[in-house]
Amino acid sequence: MNQENKMREIKIEKVVLNVGGTGEKLEKGVILLENLTGKKAVKVQATKRIPTWHVRPGLEVGTKITLRGADAEKMVKRLLPAIQNTLKEKQIKDNFVSFGIHEYIEIPGMEYIREVGIMGFEVTIVFTRAGKRIEKKKIKSGKTRRQIVTSKEIEEILVNKFETKILRRRKNIQNDSEWLEKGY
Repeated sequence: MNQENKMREIKIEKVVLNVGGTGEKLEKGVILLENLTGKKAVKVQATKRIPTWHVRPGLEVGTKITLRGADAEKMVKRLLPAIQNTLKEKQIKDNFVSFGIHEYIEIPGMEYIREVGIMGFEVTIVFTRAGKRIEKKKIKSGKTRRQIVTSKEIEEILVNKFETKILRRRKNIQNDSEWLEKGY
């Protein structure tokens, strides 16, 4: 009996879509994200003062929507074709993947929204294992390496489940024959 450990399974914890900006761009971002997901967008306020950018605490500097469960997986399947199912190796880190979509009209099935115009947004996909919540508890808290989802594991999921192509950095491959063998 060769059963896989259920606690080692990797799943999508959440997908966060966000748009940064102030004033009119912020309002357009709210409209865009709400049209894209059908959920209510949340405005994000600055917590620090940055005088050179005219940012002060309490100023609304962005908007975001967080999707979990089945909605998150559907959104990933919908957004990856907008970037031709291709990610760079540097966009994949331990526990998450981040990428940007330059124009929302590149998303299949998405139509031009006159109030928004042409606009892009960022996407972050967070991966987790069962039992990650225990690490966040106050009692017996501590960091464990076993709960981390490595970038290699994330790459494997993206390639197998979402048919994503990973673009490698040239310096990681020693010679051209290895490059050709791997099909990059």
